[in-house]
Amino acid sequence: MKYRKLANTDLLLSEVTFGAWAAGGWMWGGTERKDAIDAIRVSYSLGVTSIDTAPIYGQGTSEEIVGEAIKGLQRDRVQILTKYGMRWDLKKGDFAFNSKKNSGENIDIYKYAGKESIIKECEDSLKRLGTDYIDLYQIHWPDSTTPIEESMEAVSRLIEQGKVRYAGVCNYDAAQMAEAEKYITLVSDQVPYSMVNRGIEAELIPHCLENNKSILAYSPLERGLLTGKIRPGHLFAPGDHRKDVKFFKEENLRRTDEFLDLLKPLAAEKHLTLGQLVILWTLQQPGITITLVGARNSEQAIENAKAIDSSLSKEEIATITDYLEQLELTV
Repeated sequence: MKYRKLANTDLLLSEVTFGAWAAGGWMWGGTERKDAIDAIRVSYSLGVTSIDTAPIYGQGTSEEIVGEAIKGLQRDRVQILTKYGMRWDLKKGDFAFNSKKNSGENIDIYKYAGKESIIKECEDSLKRLGTDYIDLYQIHWPDSTTPIEESMEAVSRLIEQGKVRYAGVCNYDAAQMAEAEKYITLVSDQVPYSMVNRGIEAELIPHCLENNKSILAYSPLERGLLTGKIRPGHLFAPGDHRKDVKFFKEENLRRTDEFLDLLKPLAAEKHLTLGQLVILWTLQQPGITITLVGARNSEQAIENAKAIDSSLSKEEIATITDYLEQLELTV
């Protein structure tokens, strides 16, 4: 495994960071707790020391799984990234959407990042994770009902108390990051980025490069689309959110499949899976610090971690990007 420094901090994150959204099961058609724990542990054995989670993932389930998985490990050799600002137990803030718990119960989700809420969320996360500090604490989504100043001042207090080491954001644009920087030192922005979702290249990446902020790319495999395992005609399990995402519409599955066929000879030549090839391409894009990659079992976790055993030349990166320019997905 290789590691990269988060902005100008002393925090080193593994280039492949374990993304624990699917581990919580919620919106992914359920989960097998033992498989999720095994996936995290085998990832760690291969050098994946960084884990990204959030309270909303399974309404606490993902953080509990992470806490169980790291139990007994030397704490300073694990980097825990979690979030705040998504509430399912408090009807306050921006209404986000209605979903279902793993039990099938309907729940309303709110984006809320008020001061008292953040303090409570942090305490709850620490308990579920079984630790006394969080390495990177990130607002999950912008909350228009709470001033950014209030949210950042709450996190500053948590840093002063030693409960949080560094502050980050998720899904912020450049202007929101600049506003937050008036009240706290941000080190990162966690945003979606993949071969088929490159919108941040226009404004956010230049902003982060200019201001020495790290970009944590989530969904680099576009929720499994770019692994080549989800083919045209695929049927998703009940509760799997991907069935309603544009990338997984039948026509887009067909076009993506044709694009991936172009990559298969290069992947085979380098003894890589398509997913591994995609991870390596993503890590070599300007401004990208690490990739957050999910795994629901040990097999997937091993595949993700071992991507870093290989590398791509500038010529290979250019060839992939040329193929990518030919891919046009429907809205």
